[in-house]
Amino acid sequence: MYTGEYHYTLDEKGRLSIPAKMRQNKKAVFMVTRGLEKCLFVFNQKEWKIWEKKIFSLPTTKKEARSFSRFLLSGATECETNELGRINIPLTLRQYAGINKDAVIIGVGNRIEIWSKDNWASFLLVEEKNFAEAAENLVDLGI
Repeated sequence: MYTGEYHYTLDEKGRLSIPAKMRQNKKAVFMVTRGLEKCLFVFNQKEWKIWEKKIFSLPTTKKEARSFSRFLLSGATECETNELGRINIPLTLRQYAGINKDAVIIGVGNRIEIWSKDNWASFLLVEEKNFAEAAENLVDLGI
């Protein structure tokens, strides 16, 4: 399970360190793709297979399903950590998430999210105000 918040800087080649506690071994392989709210979703291989299965089961006759599949799968890239625990994030994904230099890596249970420092700060500012209301609404789901 991924948890925590970590602040890192991309190097000039677009490489970003993945925190050691988020890597199961020295040479970890992740799938990185567009996420929601202008972040990147990062899955280990096991979790990616679960997501793939769900995406592949979506009905292609539904426009929303086709759009969602295109959105996630067209940006998906396999990234292997190097000897220093860094992954090379493709330029298209960095541009989508607005990650130029400073990044925030957060653990969200079954996935990792990578945010630009500014987008993460904006998200927290807005969502912090809504957190109590969201908590009230989630009580119906057993939270």
